[in-house]
Amino acid sequence: MDTVLTTPESRNQDVLNRSSEKRATLGSDELRRMNAYWRAANYLSVGQIYLYDNPLLKEPLKLSHVKPLVVGHWGTTPGQNFIYVHLNRVIKKYDLDMIYIAGPGHGGPAIVGNVYLEGTWSEVYPNVTQDEAGLKKLFMQFSFPGGISSHVAPTTPGSIHEGGELGYSLSHAFGAAFDNPDLIVACVIGDGEAETGPLATAWQSNKLLNPIGDGAVLPILHLNGFKISNPTVLARIEHEELEQFLRGCGWTPYFVEGDEPEKMHQLMAATLEEAVEDIRLIQKNARSSGAAIRPRWPMIVLRSPKGWTGPKEVDGLQVEGTFRAHQVPLLVDPEHPHHVQQLETWMKSYKAEELFDEHGRLMPELAELAPTGDRRMGANPHTNGGILLRDLRMPDFHVHAVSVPSPGAVDGQDTLVLGKFLRDVVTLNQDQHNFRIFGPDETLSNLLGAVFEVTNRQWDAREIKSDEFLAPAGRVLDSMLSEHQCEGWLEGYLLTGRHGLFNCYEAFIHIVDSMFNQHAKWLKVSAQLPWRREIASLNYLLSSHVWRQDHNGFTHQDPGFIDHVVNKKASIVRVYLPPDANCLLSVIDHCLRSRHYVNVVVAGKHPAPQWLAIEAAAQHCADGIGVWHWASNDEGGEPDVVMACAGDVPTLETLAAVSILRQSLPALKIRLINVVDLMRLQPASEHPHGLTDEDFDRLFTTGKPVIFAFHGYPWLIHRLTYRRTNHDNMHVRGYKEEGTITTAFDMTVLNDLDRFHLVMDVIDRLPQTGVAGLEVKGMLESKLREHKRYIDQYGEDMPEIRNWKWDASLWWTRST
Repeated sequence: MDTVLTTPESRNQDVLNRSSEKRATLGSDELRRMNAYWRAANYLSVGQIYLYDNPLLKEPLKLSHVKPLVVGHWGTTPGQNFIYVHLNRVIKKYDLDMIYIAGPGHGGPAIVGNVYLEGTWSEVYPNVTQDEAGLKKLFMQFSFPGGISSHVAPTTPGSIHEGGELGYSLSHAFGAAFDNPDLIVACVIGDGEAETGPLATAWQSNKLLNPIGDGAVLPILHLNGFKISNPTVLARIEHEELEQFLRGCGWTPYFVEGDEPEKMHQLMAATLEEAVEDIRLIQKNARSSGAAIRPRWPMIVLRSPKGWTGPKEVDGLQVEGTFRAHQVPLLVDPEHPHHVQQLETWMKSYKAEELFDEHGRLMPELAELAPTGDRRMGANPHTNGGILLRDLRMPDFHVHAVSVPSPGAVDGQDTLVLGKFLRDVVTLNQDQHNFRIFGPDETLSNLLGAVFEVTNRQWDAREIKSDEFLAPAGRVLDSMLSEHQCEGWLEGYLLTGRHGLFNCYEAFIHIVDSMFNQHAKWLKVSAQLPWRREIASLNYLLSSHVWRQDHNGFTHQDPGFIDHVVNKKASIVRVYLPPDANCLLSVIDHCLRSRHYVNVVVAGKHPAPQWLAIEAAAQHCADGIGVWHWASNDEGGEPDVVMACAGDVPTLETLAAVSILRQSLPALKIRLINVVDLMRLQPASEHPHGLTDEDFDRLFTTGKPVIFAFHGYPWLIHRLTYRRTNHDNMHVRGYKEEGTITTAFDMTVLNDLDRFHLVMDVIDRLPQTGVAGLEVKGMLESKLREHKRYIDQYGEDMPEIRNWKWDASLWWTRST
């Protein structure tokens, strides 16, 4: 393709010249009507920000007609209105299946106004009618108590992207386009948003888009020059530099620049037609030839004034085209009563009497400019993904079970076992094109490599001979080392009606903390909207976890993501800590079948003892928590101590501690409880998975010591259980921010989670162990010193640690 750089003026003229050679762009009548539709959208946007009453200005504007608290963002809004009306045009002209993603954070008035003009808003919210009364409700609800937010949100039909936080629009757009070959995702990117790390990286996603099996993403970089109070970087670099940057990222940029409405309408119409025809030609060539050679997809750069068509000047200061247009460009309140007249003049400049009839209905000649039915961007089924969601075809996880003849008799690698199950999930759903695995180059590292027996990594950039598992099409997207992109792609994929799994190192999932926040909020709000359908759950598999990052050191040791997750609404979040491979199979099977949750699963990949046969594992996971009678000796009576554990390594260390206790202090009555579903610890009144107080007391007793070995930070268990009767007797061991490059067992020793410290905790809390207990404690203190000397000398754990097995002679089978 042509790589000659041009000036803005020559580029604009070149587009117009080519357009006039190939087709007529806008005739005078179409231009008049499109400009009027744009004025209508701008009028509605200003009305939403300011007006409480008098929506059609049928009487002189008064301060009482203005909201007591005016909140909103005007700066990006007219540009987005301009884009929306032009996208409507090409949708109708080419019969496009297109959705709109509003990247600029607070462009809510634009999208709400356009969805109202096309009729979708009134269909979804029948009380907001398409007349004067409906206009008043539309205006009043915006940024008003009990109404809607100033940004695009789940309440906005046609949206899959929460505008409350910047940086993820383009990632979501690609996620929506994967496996949607007929879809075009128009993604408007604010120039402030373009300065964020996730967005800057997302430009590279075009190397993973398959022109045969995927849809297209049409980025529209909206350069209006300013953020809240500063200029934007991309708006201030030279045109040549910006074009070089975008071409260097693999795009073919088309520029639409100016501030004269008629010229801009003609230029935008011609440019959009060229971009759509480029997309269609790219797809046609790839699909007819079967050659998915990476194309240089088109994109558009729209440079228009900040706050276009708004007040030019307020109180002697320039507003349009400056940062002052970003939010509310005109303060209208008791301290600024003279601004009422200026607001009225501004709104009347749009000539509402030419746009709406006397009843407040959009003029028919303008209404017909919008697409109809599902072609309306506000009504496109892809933006309400649950409508399109189909159940996954699920294999029988029992087929992949580890044979466990007795607890701890065999070792296994949990995620290695899971990989074969996921391979079968991929196989069964290949023809449905509705399941993908995402991860930042960690699928093999997390031992899920079995999936590459049946699929590849999707990759459309250059390949060399030594590459592995790369192909233009594949069910795995882990070829970019960016947690942000993986999260954004998966969210976009889920929100448009598909299923997926995100696998990641536990310590680095924190990179997407804020993205998880926004998605959890989306799920919470959308669950309250009867017209929003449930989508597939967002599933995290966190491996290479804190207790087995001994070789990578302190930087890779952090289990705190689950603390972050449990802050969200109980109706949304679930956290699972399967103790072995069979439990992991059962948990993942459940998570992939679930709807509208965020499921966090933490599982190890290193060889570890396997505890439960598959049927017992499935039942244990269904219960979420339970007594392991084979490791306990309280014989159904009252124990002296409860040993609880959650997580694979804490379970191992707890069982090793129980074996020491039962051999050295056999008179003790011990109950061992394993927790798979962390939310079972919360009261039933706080979480739908929570235990009743009666059931919790039955397990943990009302007055006996509880020694709890936990995968994460100890205080999380206290947070979840602080209301329980026996909380004061609960002593939790977990990660306490002690780590380094060391041995696997020493990681537990550094954090007092090891078997020796757990036994000493029991002795400290059971004075009845007497002299025998003190002797055992002294022996274990000696063992800890021996351990330190050994690893310092040999660089590995002592043989009795490495080779430890659960003693079958300690079994106790409860009579039935």
